[in-house]
Amino acid sequence: MKMFSVKVEEGREGRDGNPSVGPVYRNLLAKNGFPPTDADMCTAWDVFRVSHEKYPGNRMLGWREFNDGKFGPYLWKTYEEVYEEVMHIGSALRASGAEPGSRIGIYGSNCPQWTVAMEACNAHSLICVPLYDTLGPGAVNFIIGHAEIDFVFVQDKKVKELLDPECTHAKRLKMIVCFTSLTVEEKKKAASIEVKPYSWNEFLHMGKDYPSELSPPQPLNICTIMYTSGTSGDPKGVILTHENIVTCVGGMDLFMDQFEDKMTVDDVYISFLPLAHILDRMIEEYFFHKGASVGYYHGDLNALKDDLMELKPTFLAGVPRVFERIHEGMEVFYSVIKALEELNPRRRAIFHILYKYKLAWLNLGFKQKNASWLADLLAFRKVKSRLGGRIRLIVSGGAPLSSEVEEFLRVTSCAFVLQGYGLTETCGLTTVGFPDEMSLIGTVGSAFVSSELRLEEVPEMGYNPLGDPPRGEICVRGKTAFAGYYKNPELTRETLIDGWFHTGDIGEMLPNGVVKIIDRKKNLVKLSQGEYVALEYLEKVYCITPIVEDIWVYGDSFKSMLVAVVVPHEENTLRWAHQNGHRGSFSELCSLNQLRDYVRLELKSTAERNKLRGFEHIKGVILEPQQFDAGRDLVTPTLKKKRGILFKCYKGKIDELYKKLSGGRTTSY
Repeated sequence: MKMFSVKVEEGREGRDGNPSVGPVYRNLLAKNGFPPTDADMCTAWDVFRVSHEKYPGNRMLGWREFNDGKFGPYLWKTYEEVYEEVMHIGSALRASGAEPGSRIGIYGSNCPQWTVAMEACNAHSLICVPLYDTLGPGAVNFIIGHAEIDFVFVQDKKVKELLDPECTHAKRLKMIVCFTSLTVEEKKKAASIEVKPYSWNEFLHMGKDYPSELSPPQPLNICTIMYTSGTSGDPKGVILTHENIVTCVGGMDLFMDQFEDKMTVDDVYISFLPLAHILDRMIEEYFFHKGASVGYYHGDLNALKDDLMELKPTFLAGVPRVFERIHEGMEVFYSVIKALEELNPRRRAIFHILYKYKLAWLNLGFKQKNASWLADLLAFRKVKSRLGGRIRLIVSGGAPLSSEVEEFLRVTSCAFVLQGYGLTETCGLTTVGFPDEMSLIGTVGSAFVSSELRLEEVPEMGYNPLGDPPRGEICVRGKTAFAGYYKNPELTRETLIDGWFHTGDIGEMLPNGVVKIIDRKKNLVKLSQGEYVALEYLEKVYCITPIVEDIWVYGDSFKSMLVAVVVPHEENTLRWAHQNGHRGSFSELCSLNQLRDYVRLELKSTAERNKLRGFEHIKGVILEPQQFDAGRDLVTPTLKKKRGILFKCYKGKIDELYKKLSGGRTTSY
């Protein structure tokens, strides 16, 4: 059996009330100790500084401008041009009173100004505090106050939210700098609370007029405080040092270097995940380290396909929701399935034959590019063309990707497809998969180059890291682990124990040394008959159902059955309605008993196909035409469900549904 990690320490049984712990695993590259990092790269500032020296003329940051009612081609700033802007913005910050250690907020969607502001922070030992552009004013207000932010860079459409009277902590700000320009009204509003307003160009000119010497950071200085929205309560400020950042970048370098296809200066990344999220931040840091290019999407995820065709990226990263159910109008992967349904039976049969043929060769160990050039030519090049035609690597992170979708992408995308796993607290990377290894489908790979990993017993859930199979809470140790939660020593002590960060995620260690995410420590419900149910796992399984756009599974410890709120897939719902003689809007269709029964039967079929146990079947369904979105505070910016708020939202319907089910009928509401 091919191994993907190495055991460096044996596990031990729990004693004196302490839980059992499993063996400690490392990446194969760290078998004899963690590899040293690049001596020229000690801080996040060094990452950009060195690349500017090596690749001044390379394209660094790309964006699209809106003219004549449409977005134009990508425009680019070189590393030299970005460096010059960073110098001016950094000087303007210092001239405005920012001192090393000051917290600088950045509030808005991904764009070149976001990155320039971040690099200016790095250049002067300032602490970058990203603000999710999808967070409401309540969370932004909390972060500004909690982090004691004095200066904020803000996107033009977010200025209104920042200056909203409900954002009371905005009064503590000394200055706001708009990514573009401010209206006269916005300037007056800022001045009324004694906040100095600047347009981007005004701030650049200030920096030119008042140049300042650099104040580069030290490795253990705080680089950023990233607030994770969480599924309940106030956001938590995760402290990441410059050492955390460069250790992760250096580890990625070592990991990628072992494969035949190398990362080059010609690679292009399309950035649409929030820069305020660790996954996109670390990918961009790595691209900057390599002197490669980052192109920002134009802000509308529904039109992402247009950006893909214009940019022609070589690298694509997303969360599973992006790959599993991309919204109508920006469908990339599932448009292939849609097209398949519209093919005549003969052509559909040929597609499936080619799919199975290539899959068989991949399973035999052949590399992606050698598995079947004929299948790629006849069937799968169309998938690649929908991604711009140059994609070489697709990475899924943020949550487990279903095996079905991962296999489909590996066969049809003509690109490497990897899953990774990590948290903000681990600088984005805890484990990572390997290209061309079909045995890793459904897993998140092995321990990252710079980390150690082990499982810890969770007795209340029946997970034992010394059992068969070994299962438990994933714990991580290493230089990528965060320094603690800002102003929250109690929570820091709860999660960082003897140097081990307790992730709260439940993993299973497979015999080949890779990890499979199977549960979440806090998202387990015990039904009245005594059976434990992993809700997130079931949602991942049920979300593959074609009629389902999204699903929230709910279980009550005083009930014996599960129910769910389902957002139907609009296009497939309209197709069902046409085939069954129903008319009306999507919202009207969601009120039909026939559609609810159909959805429940489709969920049952998915459950049976995936061999779910009887108590894991959905017995009742509530249909919801609206998406679970951050606007209603039902999900986090990374699309994790806020279960407590979802329950409050649907409690009345759930109670009524359980009443009907307890009457002896398996029905829907």
